[in-house]
Amino acid sequence: MRGRMGNRGAEDLTRSPLWNPDLAPTPPERRTWSTYNIAALWIGMSVVITTYTLASGLMSQGMSWWQAMVTILLGNTVVLVPMVLNAHAGTKYGISFPVLCRASFGVRGANLPAILRAIVACGWFGIQTWIGGLALDALCLAGWAGWSMVPGHTAIAFTVFWLIQVAVILKGTEGIKQLESWSAPLLLAGGGVLLLWAVRAGGGLGHLLAESERLRGRGASFRALFPSALTASVGYWATLSLNIPDFTRYARSQRSQMLGQALGLPTTMTAFAFIGVAVTSATIVVFGEPIWDPVVLIARIGSPLAIVFGALVVLAAQLTTNMAANVVSPSNDFSNLSPRRISYVTGGIITAVIGILMFPWKLYADGAAYIFTWLLGYSSLMGALGGILIADYWVVRRQRLLVADLFREQGAYTYRRGVNPRAIAAFVIAVVPVIPGFARAVVTPGGTVANPNFLDRLYSYAWFVTFGLSFVVYLGLMRGEPDTRTA
Repeated sequence: MRGRMGNRGAEDLTRSPLWNPDLAPTPPERRTWSTYNIAALWIGMSVVITTYTLASGLMSQGMSWWQAMVTILLGNTVVLVPMVLNAHAGTKYGISFPVLCRASFGVRGANLPAILRAIVACGWFGIQTWIGGLALDALCLAGWAGWSMVPGHTAIAFTVFWLIQVAVILKGTEGIKQLESWSAPLLLAGGGVLLLWAVRAGGGLGHLLAESERLRGRGASFRALFPSALTASVGYWATLSLNIPDFTRYARSQRSQMLGQALGLPTTMTAFAFIGVAVTSATIVVFGEPIWDPVVLIARIGSPLAIVFGALVVLAAQLTTNMAANVVSPSNDFSNLSPRRISYVTGGIITAVIGILMFPWKLYADGAAYIFTWLLGYSSLMGALGGILIADYWVVRRQRLLVADLFREQGAYTYRRGVNPRAIAAFVIAVVPVIPGFARAVVTPGGTVANPNFLDRLYSYAWFVTFGLSFVVYLGLMRGEPDTRTA
């Protein structure tokens, strides 16, 4: 039977300190997500303001529109590979990301990748909540001029958007599935309406693309920008490439998860980034200046219908992305710290609180720092973890896990007091080479692109470097580990 618990039964696992109902393997009757549900998940996560403005950061550094599009498409195609590979275990065994980590890092050591992933998710949750709050604030201003006279109106909008998300968190993962499935058509329609407006108002698509040259900054050459930009594009979803089992544990089949992801991820990311370029080029023609922020654009268009429809699309976009990409994983990750004390919902509330405490308005304030420090920096950590997980599941264990032992303190994945020192060593060895480049990027955001040295070039390929190193080093270190693939 798919996802069976092993040869010693499951009757004792509910008493294990490593078990709770949220982390337990998803039973077959709850694996109901179809290809459409998986694709809708990715549409809901990809259609968001940070995707719309992703090309702007690349173009402001010196890329043309087509160079930015190729970079984004290639980056999302690259990250699709580890996404599908890590998703396999979720679908086959019905297990979540932190539980899968127990096989490679140990039943206790799994807290390291889980918490690293959770911290990144908290940062993203804060960023998306901040953007959603700003969008709500701007839309209120567009609809009612008196809103600007309300003391602390931005903080009020931010708080309201935060509370809406908390309400969704309380409904659990089924609420997220329904939210994504219903929102996907609205988001696609919103993007289509924006593009149609841009083509009609801007004098045709060809004219718009010609005007896009006015958006191009005088930065470094494409050759110098490409490594960091590609890695940042990979890093955009590097987190989800790890915790994708949190969703595919509900998939009906491997075909559903693979086809749904292939249809939903690279296509939607590239298409919506292109819409961002086309629409912003149209604003140059219509308003005489580039308007990158879709919320500001909706306000400038000014019609009540545009404001209402724009409000629905923007808020749905921020909400669907945050709920799926930045709540599900950290909720499970925090729950993994203490399964008996922290449920999925409690983990979600912890995420929502930490997201605010990370000062998201500072993380998102500077475009160069956002791409070359935030995206690249955490991609190095995610790459190292991804290399270990894929090497362990696909090469060391050949897709065979003892599921019951993933919930036992004494079992096949105990290693040394619950921690696999080989996995920890592989992680550290993989990350060390990119630390100097990260340190320099923190001090001089964007400076590593203009005047790179050897260590900066390593950092430019951070995800690729750490993924490759951890994969190879982990396989080498695990050669002496006893085989636990069979009962």
